[in-house]
Amino acid sequence: MAAITPPKYVRQVLVTLQGRGYPAFLVGGCVRDMVLGVQPHDWDICTAALPDQILELFPGAKLTGGRTGTVTVRVNSHLVEVTPFRTESRYTDHRHPDLVQFVADLTADLSRRDFTINAMALSPDGLVSDPFGGAADLRRGVIRCVGEPERRFDEDALRMFRALRFAARLGFSIELFTMEAIREKAPLCAALAPERIREELEKILLGPDPEMALEAVNLGLLDHLLLRRLPAEPQPQLRTLPRRMPDRWVGYAWLLERAGCVSSTGDFLQALRLDNRCVHVARRTAAILNAPLPETDRDWKQCLRRGGIEAAVCAARCADAFGLGEGKARAVKAVLKSGECFSLRQLAVTGEDLTALGLKGRAVGEMLDFLLDYVIDYPDNNRRELLLSLAAGSEE
Repeated sequence: MAAITPPKYVRQVLVTLQGRGYPAFLVGGCVRDMVLGVQPHDWDICTAALPDQILELFPGAKLTGGRTGTVTVRVNSHLVEVTPFRTESRYTDHRHPDLVQFVADLTADLSRRDFTINAMALSPDGLVSDPFGGAADLRRGVIRCVGEPERRFDEDALRMFRALRFAARLGFSIELFTMEAIREKAPLCAALAPERIREELEKILLGPDPEMALEAVNLGLLDHLLLRRLPAEPQPQLRTLPRRMPDRWVGYAWLLERAGCVSSTGDFLQALRLDNRCVHVARRTAAILNAPLPETDRDWKQCLRRGGIEAAVCAARCADAFGLGEGKARAVKAVLKSGECFSLRQLAVTGEDLTALGLKGRAVGEMLDFLLDYVIDYPDNNRRELLLSLAAGSEE
C-alpha cells in the first residue's frame, strides 16, 4: 500500500471510537483508493458502536442515515460519516433492503457489499481486513462481486451499472461469472429510477473509457428505453469528444439514434431525466447531424443561426469524432473567431430601428431576417447606416 494516511480529523474519530472500546475501521472506496496508491476524496468509517453510542461520543453529531444508522460527525469544519456494522436482507424492490440489522462483526458487514475491491477495511493501526480477496482483484485488475453475483444484483440492480463504471474508471475487466450475472439480471434495471441510471451513465461517459456506456446497451441494461440493441460493436469514438457535457451525452445518444436503438436523441435523454437545457441542445445537435453537414463558412453561419453556438459546435465535434467529415470543429471555430454576424444579436440594426422607419408587426421580423441573410452573405456590410438604407429602400 502506498504511504497515504488519513487526515488528522479522520484519525481523531477512529481513535475516539477505539478508545471507548468500539472497533472502528476505514472502509469501502477510501481503502480501495489507498491500496491503489490514489488519494481518497471521501473517508467512510464503520464501527461496532450503535447509532446512540456514536451520538453520545461526539457532541453535535447528527443521525443522517435513517435505517442504516449513519451518523455525521463534525470535527472542526470537517464532516465524517460513521456507520455501524450491519447486515441487510429482503430487497423487494431490488434496490433497498427491507430489513437492516446492526451487528458486531466486521466480516458480516463487508459481506453485504457489492464488489471485492470495495469490501476491504483498514484499522487505525494500518492492518487491512480483506476477507474476500479485494486486494488480489485490484492487482489483477478485476471487478468481481462479493459472494454470488446473482444475489448481489438481485439485492440492488444499480450495482450492474456500478460494475461497468468501476471497470471503465479503473481500466479493469469484469470477472466472467459477474459478467454472466449482469446479462441474466439485466431486466431488473427496468425498475430503477431513471435519475439513478443517468447518474451512473454520466460518470461512465465522463471517464477515461466512455465506450463502456455502449456496453450497457449490449448487456441489456437499457432494454426498457431502447427499440433494439446495437447491431454491431461500434468503433471507439466517444473518447475523442471533449470530456464534458453535453458533448458526450449528445454523442452517446446520437450514436444510439444512428444505430436505430432510439427514435430520438432528445427523447432518450429526456427519458433519463436530463435537464431541459441539455435535452434542448441535444435535439438541435441531432437535427444538424441528421441533415447535410455545413461545408462553407456561409453554411456554418446559417447553422449557427438556426441551432445556436452550443449545438453547432457539439455537432461539429461529433461529426469529426464519428467520421462524418473532417475538420468540422476547426471550421466552426474559425467562423466564431472571425466575429462575422450570424445572429440577430450581432446585427447592426434592431427591431426598434426598423419600427422608427415605419415598419410594423410581422414586417419588422421579416425585414430582420432579410437583413441577417444579407450580412451572412456579405459580412463586411453589417453597418447600421447601410442596413437602414437597405431597409428603407425595400419599403419604397
